[in-house]
Amino acid sequence: MILCWEITFWISGLIILYAFGGYGFVLIFLLKIRQVFFRTKELYGEPGDEDLPEISLIIAAYNERDYVDLKIRNSLSLDYPTGKLKIIWVNDGSDDGTPELVSNYPEVVLLHNPKRNGKIEAMNRGVEFAKSPILMFSDANTVLSANSVRAVARHFQDQSIGGVAGEKQFFKNSDQPVAAAGESFYWKIESWLKRLDYQFYSTIGATGELFAVRRELFHRVEPDTILDDFMISMRITEQGFRVAYEPTAVASENGSSNVKEELKRKVRIAAGCYQSMFRLKKLLNPFFNLKLFFQYVSHKVLRWTLAPLALISLLASNVIILSELEQFWVLSIYFFVFYLQALLYGLALFGMLSQNKPARLKYIYAPFYFVAMNYAMFQGFFRFLKGRQSVLWEKSKRA
Repeated sequence: MILCWEITFWISGLIILYAFGGYGFVLIFLLKIRQVFFRTKELYGEPGDEDLPEISLIIAAYNERDYVDLKIRNSLSLDYPTGKLKIIWVNDGSDDGTPELVSNYPEVVLLHNPKRNGKIEAMNRGVEFAKSPILMFSDANTVLSANSVRAVARHFQDQSIGGVAGEKQFFKNSDQPVAAAGESFYWKIESWLKRLDYQFYSTIGATGELFAVRRELFHRVEPDTILDDFMISMRITEQGFRVAYEPTAVASENGSSNVKEELKRKVRIAAGCYQSMFRLKKLLNPFFNLKLFFQYVSHKVLRWTLAPLALISLLASNVIILSELEQFWVLSIYFFVFYLQALLYGLALFGMLSQNKPARLKYIYAPFYFVAMNYAMFQGFFRFLKGRQSVLWEKSKRA
């Protein structure tokens, strides 16, 4: 009987290690091998102003009056040739004065709809209006780096590139709350993986804070779609194109104000993950594109499915094995892993108890964020099964 628990222990441990870090090191190893046997492709140069494509920057928003002035001024100050950047603000039923504030800027096209239909419908309306060959999407509560549009545009010189994902960062604050500190640490790891993903083949998913696609590759997304940014970018790869990653195109925002707000957002995202997995069936076929299949399963699917379950089975099997060992258990690998788990969950408990205090030693709160994120996967799964996840915005309070 103990043999079954040992097998469970080792399989669970390997799944966790691979899904939450090991995949990145496997990519580094594969990239090193490729460098030995294949010549590295030269990067394309910086195009001149006359060669840059026209871009429509689409901002879909609901009740963002606190960010309107900041967002529009930031958008108007972006470094891009005059007349080649069209700014389209799509209002989705805002009732806080957002459209009235946007109308103060004649340089911005305002598409106002008093009825609230959800972000994806607002994005679809923006795309229908836009005529530019490149569509760029950004959230209303984010600030883009001055060079972001130029940095994104240069990737479209490569005809195999169908979309470009920017980098998500958080404003630095010495009094950052626990949720924001954990989220910031998580995105540092995600950014590292996205760079490796693109070097290997394609970025796996984009974030709504900043991403761009070729207009001819954009297809109207189902109105009940939860993760619009992920679905749009991955459907680009389903059409045989790659998604580039541009780390110098930075979208900055504040982190969540507290863990309750962040957990609300994570549960919604988790429900969207399962919805995406069922709709992106083509990517689960290794015969369609083996590289893409390997990346998609390793970077996303394992985290959504087996990894959260493996955290439970690892702890359970570990405790049972230790209770069955008769001697020398103190020196065993099982003892070592048990205490690592005790440390992880102990720090998570510490983070939960101190979540309303400013995060001084930020990395200490990473275990709490990690545990909360995996807990959200279970909640999101049951919400997805019940079909109770609304497509409408569930705005999280920001720090």
